[in-house]
Amino acid sequence: MDRWDNKEREMCNIEQPPTLLQMLDCTHREAALELICTPHAQSQPYHAIIAFRNTEKKHADNAVTIRTRKFLTNRLLNRKQMIVDVLHPGRPNVSHKELGDRLAKLYKSSEECIFTFGFRTAFGGGKSTGFALIYDSLDEAKKVEPKYRLIRHGIGAKGIISSKQRKERKNRAKKFRGTKKAKAATAGKK
Repeated sequence: MDRWDNKEREMCNIEQPPTLLQMLDCTHREAALELICTPHAQSQPYHAIIAFRNTEKKHADNAVTIRTRKFLTNRLLNRKQMIVDVLHPGRPNVSHKELGDRLAKLYKSSEECIFTFGFRTAFGGGKSTGFALIYDSLDEAKKVEPKYRLIRHGIGAKGIISSKQRKERKNRAKKFRGTKKAKAATAGKK
């Protein structure tokens, strides 16, 4: 069952086909032929195998599997919440945008209503685990989601108050108690 053709043998000027090519499947064959035909790869086959593995990683970009568990429909907050396990062998990680796209297709929702956060990659890579919240509408998300997550999602606006102004406001409010504290804090804004 030799897949090595005479034409390919002539291209590379090799008498015996390398055992690496016998193990290849047809989808990665062209990339491997280019690598093995280089003089450096012929003299040092170990480097050819490493280079081939790198091309395999490029082909494995679409190999992302998403599994959800501990699914809960939260009617009080008008959302679905779940833990998401992402299997991504050969990739460092998967972006939140891509996860949002895939979850939107999976749960027939719009991408803007999906919030993913808290992802941690397992030791050794290849698997990440985090949380996902799918709101019924964007208005419900704005009511419930914390401000920092809305800003990350590109919905809310980040405050433009400097840290020095915040500290001064805090220290002014320290001098008062009760309802006067709120009045002292707002007095500096005028």
